[in-house]
Amino acid sequence: MIQEPTSSESDFEPEATRRDAGAAESSRANRGWWDRNADEYQVEHGTFLGDDRFVWGPEGLDEVEAELLGPPEDLKDRRVLEIGAGAAQCSRWLAAQGARPVALDISHRQLQHALRIGGAFPLVCADAGTLPFADASFDLACSAYGALPFVADPVRVLTEVRRVLRPGGRFVFSVTHPIRWAFPDEPGPEGLSVAASYFDRTPYVEQDEQGRAVYVEHHRTIGDRVRDIAASGFRLVDLVEPEWPAWNTAEWGGWSPLRGNLIPGTAIFVCERDDRG
Repeated sequence: MIQEPTSSESDFEPEATRRDAGAAESSRANRGWWDRNADEYQVEHGTFLGDDRFVWGPEGLDEVEAELLGPPEDLKDRRVLEIGAGAAQCSRWLAAQGARPVALDISHRQLQHALRIGGAFPLVCADAGTLPFADASFDLACSAYGALPFVADPVRVLTEVRRVLRPGGRFVFSVTHPIRWAFPDEPGPEGLSVAASYFDRTPYVEQDEQGRAVYVEHHRTIGDRVRDIAASGFRLVDLVEPEWPAWNTAEWGGWSPLRGNLIPGTAIFVCERDDRG
């Protein structure tokens, strides 16, 4: 899960800009960013995420209540691929339901945190655009704020996920709600006024003194996401926009009760591999 593009542990303040960034540059930058910031991320958000909880986003929507992958009792013995797993909290919850998860992340340091917490399931360090698994290896796939916001070619990732799913397999992924792209990433009142075009797909890039990207985030409109899903051979089953619950008083980067009660912060796409025709 993301996000909060901030300065890393290095001795420079990255320059924030908007410019093109291709697949290789985005992958390299984000692998480095997560490796450098994984420790801070887990310290800051580890309590909210828990060690074995499946949370879809900062609102706190939990899979135990949402059942977007299906009823918990139906997860037993299902092979599940978690993409952008971080410290594998979601995979740990899946394993507790009797599923057989595999946790994949581009960041070696994030997976070291998964090792620290523990769990009897495989951890794989790989790029989501080139999944190291055979065709039809998994029954289900999931991604809670993992991979999709950071890749230049989301269709490539979706196509790879479809390839490793069995016919009819389900993929559920959450991302920052696309409407947020038009607003400043601030939790207070300043984050409630439109400051940019929702239709501007130019990536957000943080770069070092040499102009090399150290963090990249890509924007897709709701329509883009739907078209990407269809182009990859999936059928969109549901689009969930979690409302901000009264119990959640936490701020997480640009997410807050103030903004969450007025505009959506997370979009969850529920997809199934489409083998018709």
